Amino acid sequence: MHHLDPKTRNAADLALDCYKHCHGMAMTHCLGAGGAHAEPDHLRLMAACAEICRTTAHLLLMDSVHGRHMARECAEVCEACATDCARVGDMESCVAACRACAKACAALSA
Repeated sequence: MHHLDPKTRNAADLALDCYKHCHGMAMTHCLGAGGAHAEPDHLRLMAACAEICRTTAHLLLMDSVHGRHMARECAEVCEACATDCARVGDMESCVAACRACAKACAALSA
């Protein structure tokens, strides 16, 4: 990844981290906790966040011109996911990963 500028590399790294958090927590923590954690809208948002983070990271890592466009949408979805995970509670690491990714992707797409 030495050919990527530091801002792009950071956004890709944070997007992959967010993907791992959202996918992993949705499939383990949320499904196991039940209640608000397992609400369909919450799980769909977490799945959407994981997928857009994965896709954004892939585009950024291949230095695609579409990566920066996708980063804008990724920031929006990550912020929505962070807000919903904070609402549900007991998901601090997911909230932090989503917010860090949102910030990096927003900066990249500006």
